[in-house]
Amino acid sequence: MRLLTVLAVVGGAILAGIGFTGSYSALVKLGQQHHFGWFAHVFPVGIDAGIVVLLALDLHMIRKHTPWPVVRLVAHFLTVCTIAFNAASAPKPIREDLVGAAMHGVLPVLFIVSVEAGRKLVMRAANIAAGTESAGVPLHRWLLSPFSSGAMFRRIKLYDLTSYPQAVKLEKARIVYRVMLERQYGSIRKAPSDARLPLTMAKYGLSVDEALALPEEAEEAERLRIEQKEQRRIEAQARAAQRAAQAEIARLRAEGQITAARLSVAAETGVAEAQARAAQAQADALAAAQARAAEKGAAAIESADAAEANKRAAEADKVAAETRRRTAETNQAAAEVERAAAEARRIAAAERQAAADAEERTEAARKRAAEAQLRAVETRAAAAEVELRAVEAEDMARLSPKERGARKVARMILATGSSDAEQVELTAIADALGVSITTASERRREAVELLNGGYRP
Repeated sequence: MRLLTVLAVVGGAILAGIGFTGSYSALVKLGQQHHFGWFAHVFPVGIDAGIVVLLALDLHMIRKHTPWPVVRLVAHFLTVCTIAFNAASAPKPIREDLVGAAMHGVLPVLFIVSVEAGRKLVMRAANIAAGTESAGVPLHRWLLSPFSSGAMFRRIKLYDLTSYPQAVKLEKARIVYRVMLERQYGSIRKAPSDARLPLTMAKYGLSVDEALALPEEAEEAERLRIEQKEQRRIEAQARAAQRAAQAEIARLRAEGQITAARLSVAAETGVAEAQARAAQAQADALAAAQARAAEKGAAAIESADAAEANKRAAEADKVAAETRRRTAETNQAAAEVERAAAEARRIAAAERQAAADAEERTEAARKRAAEAQLRAVETRAAAAEVELRAVEAEDMARLSPKERGARKVARMILATGSSDAEQVELTAIADALGVSITTASERRREAVELLNGGYRP
């Protein structure tokens, strides 16, 4: 095999060199005959080297999975051209000397066959490396059984069978299976549909085992779809339950906050009531102490303890005075709080009134803006109507472009609501008339003269 490989490579290179040399000489001579001049020595290289380059580019594009048939078609076109050119380079016309034309045309065939053989070898190696090798049907099978060979070739190419023996093995298995069905059921038509699947699916490139496994695969796929559907339903229910739980948690949190607020208010109320009861009890105790002190003082006016009773009565008065002072401070603080609350209510009412006034002013401003916009639209419509009538009048009067421009500038001045021509800038006039600033100045001067002369559109 190594010797054959070396012989094929070396021999192919020699044949390609002989073919290229002969083709080059013939094409140089033909180019000189057709007055190519110095380009006659370049022309053969462009033809023959173009074939090699295009076939190599075709292989490279196939290798990169971006085949383009146009490249190979152009290479084949150049092949036909070089053979025709070599045949035409014979000294005599082709009709007079067929043998000479064939002798000249056979040399590039050696070169082309060598290149195509190399391409096929590289192509096969690339397909084997990529795992995309596709066999064909041998010629003897086409001759012996053309109809079954056509069906086999169709299955090989459509369903990427990588070898002819594999296709033969599948065909044998289907033939044996058909015979076994006829043996079991007496006729193919009497067999169940599932048993006929290998014969029905043969045109799709399925083997007997693959076809018989289709019902189980379909059932398994259906079970898988049902399981996936059930899984999605369970997941949806879980998501719904999670959303409901989150909503319930949020509701409980809100209720807890409300309950906490209620308890806080109740605690503050209880503290205030306790403080009030304590103050009342303290006042009652002071009153009772004063009464007892008075009784004791009356009973001991003439006793030796009268001084002591007066002392205790003075202390009781002092405690009562302190209690009244604290009560007065408490009442004053409450009054201050009430005044602050009243002031806050007054400020809030004033702010609400101010907001209402601002809303009313905003609404009035919106109405005025709408009215102004309506008036502006009406003004523009009236101006457009005036402009249209003025243009029609100018058309009827057959005025020159200069006179039309002056009248248009006069209407622009009148549209400002003032007789001062300076209100209309020269740039606006230039844009409206499509003229230069100098011409715009002249048109404005002419417009002033028209207005002074009594022009009104």
